Amino acid sequence: MTATAAPARRRPISQTARRAVVTTPAAIRVLMMSLVLLSLTWGAFGGWAANEHSSGASAVVAVDEPLSLDARQMYESLADADVTITTAFLASAQPPLRLLQRYQADIATASADLAKLRTGGGNESPYSALSSGLPRYTGYVADAESQYSLGYPLTGGSFMQVASEEAHLVLLPAAKAVFTQENAALTAASSQATGLPTMIVALVIALIAGVALYRAQRWLTRRTNRVFSAGLMLASALLAISAVWIAAAFGVARSDLDRGIGQGSQPAETLAQASISVQQIRGDAVLNVISRSGDASFQQDFVATSKLVGPGNNTLLTSADAASTGSRQAASLVAAAEREATAWYAANSGVYRLGVAANYGAERNMVIGTGSGSSAAGYAALENDITQAINDDQAVFRSAATAGANVLNPLEPVVIAASLLMAVACVWGFSRRLAEYR
Repeated sequence: MTATAAPARRRPISQTARRAVVTTPAAIRVLMMSLVLLSLTWGAFGGWAANEHSSGASAVVAVDEPLSLDARQMYESLADADVTITTAFLASAQPPLRLLQRYQADIATASADLAKLRTGGGNESPYSALSSGLPRYTGYVADAESQYSLGYPLTGGSFMQVASEEAHLVLLPAAKAVFTQENAALTAASSQATGLPTMIVALVIALIAGVALYRAQRWLTRRTNRVFSAGLMLASALLAISAVWIAAAFGVARSDLDRGIGQGSQPAETLAQASISVQQIRGDAVLNVISRSGDASFQQDFVATSKLVGPGNNTLLTSADAASTGSRQAASLVAAAEREATAWYAANSGVYRLGVAANYGAERNMVIGTGSGSSAAGYAALENDITQAINDDQAVFRSAATAGANVLNPLEPVVIAASLLMAVACVWGFSRRLAEYR
């Protein structure tokens, strides 16, 4: 008897088809969550990078540059106060009221600047020296005024010499340290605003997100036979717009900030250092008249400092002249200052020769006299041109830095908003595909 054949069994669904039915929705969910996280990562890091650059640029314009200006002004006020009150006492037993008022105004300005600068933080040591030294200095000046009114001369050992030494040995070095500190903070903020690493990383994340979106759309096309996903295309468009925006804005802002720093801030800082050195030369010459000690250290310091100021290769004035390309007026003033410096050095050399010859009357007249060729007249012309050139360079810096900061300000909300919309678009696009499996 022939065995009957078993009835044919229905062939099972192929493993490939079953795997597709079972795993495609899960894969879509995983892909959706991955792209949502990647979109949010772009928004978080891109927004943080934009905020870092924007806050750095804003700090440069609104905080660090004004504090640097205050630090320079504080030094100038202290130096001018000492020179003003000393020359006032040297000139007459009854110092003119305008000079006394100028001295008082300088001290008030320096005190106000110190209060503002101290709130900015930083190394406390120079601030402590200034806080304790200022009242001590003004006390010595008051004692000198009383001493002078009684007929005592302003010579070595007088309270005026003690006051000037307090200014030269304590106040002015501390003020210079504050100025250096504030310029370092300005440089750091400028570097934060223009630095490349964080922005490069942000754009790399955007590139990774773009590649992921492209591959996700290719995968959906193969798995679902849909030509495109409106949600993923929208997310891609948002990514492209926000990435191009942040790259272009950063490029423009960086160019503005670099121009402001290179053509404005740097020459202004160099000129400020020259101004500080010029004031040091002037103060030493006045103090030398008072001390009448014949000490050669003042003259040696004058020679060394004048070589630092210039003009000449690698000197402060010549370097500032080369860098002041943002303002023709500043460049013209620096060129004039270079010529005036040479003539002023000659006058100061004459002052020290008179001191060595013990011709104190002629030395005094050369230092405090206002006639043509005097040290005082040369100092006034030189310092005036340097100050005006600094102001012009700072105007160039503020204009360019403000423009750069304004470009960076809207970047953070743009990137964050775009990333959130990208996440929503990804969810929308994948949800439409998931609905087809229900």
